[in-house]
Amino acid sequence: MKENQLTSKNQHTMVNKLILSCIFFIFLLYLILRANSPSFKLKNISISSSTPSTCNKIPPSLAKSLLHYATTNRTPQQQMDEISVTYRVLEKKSPCNLLVFGLGFDSLMWSSFNHNGRTVFIEENQHWIDKITKEVPSLEAYHQTYDTRLDQAPELLSIGKREDSCKFVGDPRNSKCPLAITNLPKEVYENEWDLIMIDAPTGAGYDLPGRMKVIYTAGLLARNRENGETDVFVHDCKRYAEDKFSRNFLCEGYIREEVKYLRHFTIPSYRSGSIKSFCP
Repeated sequence: MKENQLTSKNQHTMVNKLILSCIFFIFLLYLILRANSPSFKLKNISISSSTPSTCNKIPPSLAKSLLHYATTNRTPQQQMDEISVTYRVLEKKSPCNLLVFGLGFDSLMWSSFNHNGRTVFIEENQHWIDKITKEVPSLEAYHQTYDTRLDQAPELLSIGKREDSCKFVGDPRNSKCPLAITNLPKEVYENEWDLIMIDAPTGAGYDLPGRMKVIYTAGLLARNRENGETDVFVHDCKRYAEDKFSRNFLCEGYIREEVKYLRHFTIPSYRSGSIKSFCP
């Protein structure tokens, strides 16, 4: 009986993966059609005989992405509904600067969605960086170590809410707030980011780093840009650290959307001085 139940469960899992893979390929095909035919409409495809047809190449990043996911038994870590939230913003802003905390099987997908833009990944596991970048050498990834543990989250939350230094907006490298990360790769500080995705470091166990400092620092990076706004996405937002730190330091007033385990914030620049309060 147990073997039959296990077999049935495995078959159900494989079917779900197959369905998600099919949806993802259709999604990429739609991207390709949009990239090569600006007038393409899903509901209205017209071909004019008076206009000579042209043959456009698939953008290299999309071609690599299609080949990669078609030849590996891997699916993105996030669900399609969650991916779509970020994709809609990328569709409007790309090519742009995209900063992703976390490196995984979906990294090539994010890089492809940001065709002709710059996508940077920050990852805590050097072995994982070596593995993924060996498979996809075009990815720009940097190693980062963290000095926190998830079981410190309540204490760090209290410090962040209490200390005046944590309400000061400026370059994270110069921040006196204990939550600010001052030793990220220089590429993080030297660029202004249009989108920031937070899906790392690991935070499923109390002995793991947790995302407390990353969430706070992402908020500083967004507020400290010269002008405009930054869209910040926090995955696993139902967990304690992701929920509490994003609501307090990315601010509930900046929440734009929440789908399943993904929460989307839009944070404006504070550099002009017109915004006085850390949260609206």
